[in-house]
Amino acid sequence: MSGRGGKQAKRAKAKSRSAKAGLQFPVSRVHRYLRQTTHHFRIASGAPVYQAAVMEYLTAEILELAGNAARDNKKTRIIPRHILLAVANDEELHQLLKGVTIASGGVLPNIHPELLKKRKGGKLVPPDEIKPKHPKTISAPKPSTSGKKMASPAKKAPSPAKKAPISPAKGKKKGPAPRKGADKSSLGAGVTVLSEKTLFLGQKLTVIQCDIAIVEADALVHPTNASFYLGGEVGSALEKAGGSEFKEEVKKLSESHGPLELATAAICDGHNFPAQYVIHVHSPPWENDSSVENLEKAVKSVLTLADEKNIKSIAIPSIGSGSSNNFPKGTAAQAILKAISNYFVSVMASSLKQIYFVLDDMESIGIYTMELARLDS
Repeated sequence: MSGRGGKQAKRAKAKSRSAKAGLQFPVSRVHRYLRQTTHHFRIASGAPVYQAAVMEYLTAEILELAGNAARDNKKTRIIPRHILLAVANDEELHQLLKGVTIASGGVLPNIHPELLKKRKGGKLVPPDEIKPKHPKTISAPKPSTSGKKMASPAKKAPSPAKKAPISPAKGKKKGPAPRKGADKSSLGAGVTVLSEKTLFLGQKLTVIQCDIAIVEADALVHPTNASFYLGGEVGSALEKAGGSEFKEEVKKLSESHGPLELATAAICDGHNFPAQYVIHVHSPPWENDSSVENLEKAVKSVLTLADEKNIKSIAIPSIGSGSSNNFPKGTAAQAILKAISNYFVSVMASSLKQIYFVLDDMESIGIYTMELARLDS
C-alpha cells in the first residue's frame, strides 16, 4: 500500500489538451463533437486542435470589433447589436456569416439620403427645398458678361458679406482660403450631387458630377504613374487649373521623393484651385488577379496619408478605370468602396469625414450610385 501511495504521490499533475496547445477553447470537447457529428471513421489527433484554434481566433476577432462598436456608441457592455454591426462592417466576417441570424441583433440601417429631412433654421426641411438655393448664389454674378450690365454689381456693393465667398472661387489664387466651408454642403459652381451614403462611424460618401479641379475639398486625388505624369484626364485638369505654379510643385515633389512605387501615395500643395493639397497615387494597371488587391492598397495609402495630414474632406476620381490602367469600371468601383469601408472599420479614429467620388461619365455615375446603395452602413 505504501509503495502504491508513493507512486501516486510522485505522479505529475494531468495536463489537458487545451493547455498543451495553449488554447482556451476545450480541445477534448471539440474532438468529441467531431466524432459524433462527422461521417469519418477516424478523426486525426490534430483536427480538434486546429478546429478549436480557428474558433478561438474568430471569437476573439468578433469580440474586438464588437468592443469597438460598443465604445463608439458610448456603451460599456457588448450587446448582440454590437456583434451584428461588427460582423456587417468586416468584409471577410460578413462573407463568412452571411446566412447567420444574430438573435436580438436588429437590422442594419439603410435609409436613402433623399428620404431624410435636414435641419435648417430650427426646422426640418426636405432636401429638395434646400438644394435649389445653392445655384442662386453662384449664378448671381454670372449675368454680368455683357458690357451693359456692369452697373448691376455696383448696386449690390453695399453687401460685402455676399461678395467675400465669391472672390476666392473666381481668383483661385490661394488653396487654403476656402477651407472653412470645405466639408459643408457648398461644393462650388457646377457641382451636382447625385447620391450619398453615411457609414456606421459617420463618414459620408457622396457621388458628384463635375470637374475635379473646382471641388472645394481639403485634398484632391491624382491617379498617376511612377514619374508623377500629369497627362491623364485628372492630371490635365489639375495642370490646366493650377498652371505653372502647380507644375513646378509637382516637379519639386518628383525630385525630392523619387519614383513613386506601385500603390503608394505622395502629397503636395495645390495652387490656383480650391483644394489645399493634391495626393498623387500610383494607380495599378489591370493585369492579373493581384490588380484588385493593389488597387485596394492604393486607396488605403491615400486615406492613410490624408489622416496623417489631418484632412477632413477628400475628392477621389474613379481610380484605375482610365485608359492607361483599363480596369473594368464595376470592378474598380467595388474595390475602391471595399477598401474605404475596411479602412474606416480597421482604424481607431480618422480625421476624414467626407469623401467625394468625382465622376463625369454616365456609366461610372450609374455604377457608383448602385454600388454605394449596396454598401452596408
